[in-house]
Amino acid sequence: MLTSKQRAQLRGLANGIDTIMQIGKDGVTESVIRQAQESIGVRELIKVRVLETAMLTPREACEQICAAIGAEPVQCIGTRFVMYKRNAEKPAIELVK
Repeated sequence: MLTSKQRAQLRGLANGIDTIMQIGKDGVTESVIRQAQESIGVRELIKVRVLETAMLTPREACEQICAAIGAEPVQCIGTRFVMYKRNAEKPAIELVK
């Protein structure tokens, strides 16, 4: 579980990253979950966009993906959300205590 200071730190880091995934009208599928798992394993912090044609809100999509891959939701604003999952082998982001 992330503390508020850690979440604030991750939000600051997320400002500088690009959106790497999009969720469309099919919603959260197995391929979306697989892509999120691979991406978050490499980057630790990813930003995802939910298209307007999707039948679910960005918050719902974030909750579904986070539950499926064991990630932590960081931020959900507008059509985008940010997730974090620490890489156990090679952590790239050092969180504040």
